[in-house]
Amino acid sequence: MKTVEPDMVREHVRVRYGDIAERSGECCGKMGAIRCGSDKNYDQQLGYSAAEVRSVPKSSNLGLGCGNPTAIASIRPGETVLDLGSGAGFDCFLAARQLDGTGRVIGVDMTPPMVAKARDNARKGNYANVEFRLGEIEALPVADNSIDLVISNCVINLSPEKPRVFREAFRVLKTGGRLAIADVVATKPLPERIRTQIDAIGGCVGGAALVDDLKNILNNAGFTRIGIVPRDETRSLISHWRGGEDAAEFVTSAFITAYKAGTV
Repeated sequence: MKTVEPDMVREHVRVRYGDIAERSGECCGKMGAIRCGSDKNYDQQLGYSAAEVRSVPKSSNLGLGCGNPTAIASIRPGETVLDLGSGAGFDCFLAARQLDGTGRVIGVDMTPPMVAKARDNARKGNYANVEFRLGEIEALPVADNSIDLVISNCVINLSPEKPRVFREAFRVLKTGGRLAIADVVATKPLPERIRTQIDAIGGCVGGAALVDDLKNILNNAGFTRIGIVPRDETRSLISHWRGGEDAAEFVTSAFITAYKAGTV
């Protein structure tokens, strides 16, 4: 089976999303024309309320998500939340809003311009309990057993080593901790023309894992109570993504939940 070298994928993703972070004021991200105004309700279709979007720094919302992980996270006061692939900080700031001055939010991103942009947004919004760290989600710069909740939004599909990502998530979670993730999944095998196209991988479709494969990866990492709920209504949105024009037949976004066994 033909594959793309992991290091090639990482470098492409790093360059692509670094470029997005640095294009201040431009419409960017996976959505292309949608984010430029052809669909002003895109955030709402992903599950964000207008009030949520208005509540955080405007420059933190780059239109790079495929769902709203904070909507399924049941964030509780005092928790420590970790966002994998935190971008410009959008979901971190929404998590902090739910914490209401308690707890802590940590964002990890491998792209230096994204981390810089997120830190600037945190300063603009006076988010004292939010920090951003440079690092790869396959090797998290986070201590063992220190996190209550891991969130992520349309990022893990970009990783060429998904089992490592979920083993790392399991490592950093406390006993009883949980995942609440929005990501793209494959509902049937991707054809090679999509699976090996670097732009499709960077556009969050070519690297989508099959639902059953993802369940096995989560189970092998140690997670229990695994739930993956595909959201077929998002296929029409995916068809507008760069690299996704030919992929909506095979992929959709999904909400993914799982727990590190223990008292919940």
